[in-house]
Amino acid sequence: MEERLQKLISACGLASRRAAEEWIAAGRVTVNGEKAHLGDRADLDRDTVLVDGKPLRPGGGRTYLMLNKPRGYVTTLSDEKGRRTVSDLTADCGARVWPVGRLDMDSEGLLLLTDDGALTHQLLHPSHQVEKEYLVWVTGNVNKALPILSAPMVLDGEELAPARVRRGRDSGGVHQLSITIHQGKNRQVRRMCAQAGLEVLRLRRIREGAVFLDRSLKAGQWRPLTDKELLELTKPLSDT
Repeated sequence: MEERLQKLISACGLASRRAAEEWIAAGRVTVNGEKAHLGDRADLDRDTVLVDGKPLRPGGGRTYLMLNKPRGYVTTLSDEKGRRTVSDLTADCGARVWPVGRLDMDSEGLLLLTDDGALTHQLLHPSHQVEKEYLVWVTGNVNKALPILSAPMVLDGEELAPARVRRGRDSGGVHQLSITIHQGKNRQVRRMCAQAGLEVLRLRRIREGAVFLDRSLKAGQWRPLTDKELLELTKPLSDT
């Protein structure tokens, strides 16, 4: 997707938008071999953008991974109980990365890992309200539970923002729900479901912000984030 050059440069972590505008005006930025001008737009998936002769890439050399976390792994770098950790799955990535947020041992799906502290803060800080979407397979009275899940709930004495809940397929007494939240309290979705009288059989995170779990990744597999995915994640930071 095309963006103004100063916004792309800022989103890639090189400079503020104002500084990027000064670089463009000074002739330090080219697009596909041509000197850039203020107001020009580019798409990093299609165009070659150089700043001082070096290719513009999100992240500035940091490492950003998408992992399809399987059940049975804890979201830590090490575990005093000797349980398997997500760091075991990404040990061959070539960098010391850490998980962004939690995904409990019995849950699966999208987990981001990075060595970028600024992006970690960006994704986890409550003020940025980064959405997380989960598919949840439950048993119980869903008709009764839906209004409870969609209304403000209280966990640990704190009122939660209302979740966005959609009902999916039903099969053999098992109901599929899509639950979207932007807070990240410990085992939040499971505890919300328990308060609403539902038993969770399976929980899978499928989206964080605008980044969706890659369906081609098998459980336990990881891949680097694409430039487009990384730009989507850094957009809120660059807009502040």
